[in-house]
Amino acid sequence: MMELLIATKNKGKISEICEKLSRLQIKLKNLSDFPNLEEPAETGESFSENAILKAKSYALQTGLWSLADDSGLEVESLGGKPGIFSARYAGEKASDEENIRKLLHELEGVENRKARFVCVMALCNEKGKIKFLAEGVCSGIITSEPRGNNGFGYDPIFIPDGFESTFGELSVEIKQQISHRAEALKKIISFLCNFTAL
Repeated sequence: MMELLIATKNKGKISEICEKLSRLQIKLKNLSDFPNLEEPAETGESFSENAILKAKSYALQTGLWSLADDSGLEVESLGGKPGIFSARYAGEKASDEENIRKLLHELEGVENRKARFVCVMALCNEKGKIKFLAEGVCSGIITSEPRGNNGFGYDPIFIPDGFESTFGELSVEIKQQISHRAEALKKIISFLCNFTAL
């Protein structure tokens, strides 16, 4: 059976990804199974570059196929910020609440609240060769204050198109169908289904 490393420490991401991949004949591991790995510096200038950096680094360190993602929020009126700096927008060790507070402060009085979540996933084989790259996008708007306790990151202030509730208010089941990560995972799963069927 193929072993695949989910290359993240983010428990929310691990939960979302593992739930989607659980139907495949693949043994899933995550970074908590390898406590002594060196975390690669995210020096890329795009979601794709950072996802590739992480996937390659962890694949070579563990000798396993590795699935890494880089994702974030792009706000139209802020020129695409916070973008690749989404997780550390208010500082290197900033909490979700601190990042949200900074973003809402910058959007005070701004009418254009359009934004989109972007996720790029890189799948790398055990030798460090990228085998597949997938992107998912979910468009919506930013609220004026946090709503809901589900999800993580900017979920409480993001209302996806076609809904009136934030990701923080919507059920896990709905988010698993429409999110940027769900979109990217659909493409990853399609690739893995074909690959593992060979």
